[in-house]
Amino acid sequence: MLRQASTTLPIRTSRPGLHEFTDSVRQFVAESGIREGLLTLFCRHTSASLLIQENAAPAARRDLEAYFERIAPEGGPYEHDDEGPDDMPAHLRSALTRTQVSIPVQYGAPVLGTWQGIFLFEHRRNTPQRRIALHLIGE
Repeated sequence: MLRQASTTLPIRTSRPGLHEFTDSVRQFVAESGIREGLLTLFCRHTSASLLIQENAAPAARRDLEAYFERIAPEGGPYEHDDEGPDDMPAHLRSALTRTQVSIPVQYGAPVLGTWQGIFLFEHRRNTPQRRIALHLIGE
């Protein structure tokens, strides 16, 4: 019989960059009791995003963060700066990544590769609390 489970994960970071929350997602899936299905994660913000990325080598995360700083730098010639100089770069970085990811669930766990983790990519220096909506449908 098809079932659904949902929750919202609050995440507050201390700095911009990639912040892994794979363990919280695994716990949600395990507690749902759903063994096979599809998990959707949605970041409810326009200045943060979600990534499935390398979770073993910190240098990979640092390189990604540095890359996005280069292609959407603070202090650029932006018209939009309502919330400060990191406002528009945060929107650009979010537009270039994703606010939603879908992950298959098998045997009661998200299907991720050996070195894959689920990350909030915080794009703001003034890091507000973020809310990530999780929805799982399956059997």
